[in-house]
Amino acid sequence: MPIESFLFDTHEGRPVEGFILSAGGLEATVIAHGARLVRMMVPGRDGTGADVVLGFDRLSDYLASDAYFGATCGRYGNRIGGASFTLDGVCHELAVNEPPNQLHGGPEGFDRRVWEAEVDEAENAVTFTLVSPDGDQGFPGTLTASTRYQLSEDGVLDIRMTATTDRPTVVNLVHHSYWNLGGHASGDLRDHRLTVRGGFTTPVGADLIPTGEVRPVDGTAFDLRGGVGRGRVELGEALAAVGGFGFDHNWCLDGPVGELRPVAMLEHPASGRWMELATDQPGLQVYTGGYLSEKMVGKGGQPYRRFAGLALESQRFPNSPNIGHFPSARLDPGETYRHRMLLRFGAV
Repeated sequence: MPIESFLFDTHEGRPVEGFILSAGGLEATVIAHGARLVRMMVPGRDGTGADVVLGFDRLSDYLASDAYFGATCGRYGNRIGGASFTLDGVCHELAVNEPPNQLHGGPEGFDRRVWEAEVDEAENAVTFTLVSPDGDQGFPGTLTASTRYQLSEDGVLDIRMTATTDRPTVVNLVHHSYWNLGGHASGDLRDHRLTVRGGFTTPVGADLIPTGEVRPVDGTAFDLRGGVGRGRVELGEALAAVGGFGFDHNWCLDGPVGELRPVAMLEHPASGRWMELATDQPGLQVYTGGYLSEKMVGKGGQPYRRFAGLALESQRFPNSPNIGHFPSARLDPGETYRHRMLLRFGAV
């Protein structure tokens, strides 16, 4: 089917375009504000489709929210401790939006911008491009970033993020959809199953900044590996075991960094829907929505509460620019940053 374009809204007098991609019984809607996925229709075992991502109907609600629903976060997704880092002997002070730290690129991160859009009908893809000037939110170098969404007939949403720079900088583009395979209006996640192929996590302090330790998950609530001899991991049981606000932690993923490999599986037994994530990144932030506002109202007037959706954010590790033994997030002129996510959907 041809890609359908429409006007989603306007922002500061500028049109915010939207695009609907259809293939293989799936339908993905993306918009230029935040290079954002706002709707994902997936059929269940009975053939009934459901919108499986959280979001809003109006741009004003996205602007008023700090949930980052469906957005491309940058220049550095996740947290940088103390909102600063040193590169080549120069300390860069960043814009603070989670005192005293920076989260997802700062108060005016990439999720707050209107990106340029280009449609590729032949590939059933839309590419969004953004130029971030030198000094933007405190980061050095002019960065040109892109996010490409492609939907294929075999039930795969392919998300590719790239960036280039004219000065040494750091970059970590992160896709931030919240998934609920029962449908965005179905309640919370505790009827899902989740497996994550990662044998280690990076523990955090009270401010959610990694301590620098890399800790095995064996025998802890963070062992979500499932598989042969382990059984599937019931997300409700895992959330009860970890307690509090649930998961908002980085897993060190198994397998070679830079190679695309399956790293996570989310399943919803009641509808039969499943989603497999493959990525080329070293880490995966698993965030179970524990900090969602109890007063939040989403699409169609649906209240969203704690644990309403699950973000699976493949990434460089949080605070990597300040922790030398973490995988590097440095990008130099002449290099291209690449980050790929393959989201495969099905039903049983």
